[in-house]
Amino acid sequence: MVQKVKRVKPVDSELTERLVALNRVAKVVKGGRRFSFSALVVVGNGKGVVGIGLGKAAEATDAIRKGREDAKKNLIKVPILKGTVPHEVYTKYGASKVIIKPGAPGTGVLAGGAMRAVLETAGIQNVLGKSHGSSNPHNVVKATIKALLSMRDPYTVAKMRGLTLEKLFET
Repeated sequence: MVQKVKRVKPVDSELTERLVALNRVAKVVKGGRRFSFSALVVVGNGKGVVGIGLGKAAEATDAIRKGREDAKKNLIKVPILKGTVPHEVYTKYGASKVIIKPGAPGTGVLAGGAMRAVLETAGIQNVLGKSHGSSNPHNVVKATIKALLSMRDPYTVAKMRGLTLEKLFET
């Protein structure tokens, strides 16, 4: 099933960025080793918009800049309901498995590493997250984005079913 992506236009002034992973890659050539860098960057506005990007360059700063620019091109809208996610979701990407559950007010972001960066940058304040399987930051971030894309808020569900919000919660 092909997921319809909710793309958003970036407004640079309100976007914050977080560096998730910076890798130094060595290529062995005749004269020795050539080093380059790859950077995984997450950007978001803290109000339900988040994006990920990968940048590669000979210098670390250039790789981070390229990652930021790539992330701005891949922004998505995430449903946030009262500071948390609307419902529980389980997703896989590669060997990484991610579980995201709504949190009660005051819970905070209980998630580790790469998943925490995505959830905080998106603006989700109370959430429980757990990743299983591979802890590769690239796959964990992509699994988290996939999970957030698969979420639907009650307004969307009511609209799809042709009901009002009150009728939806009655049934």
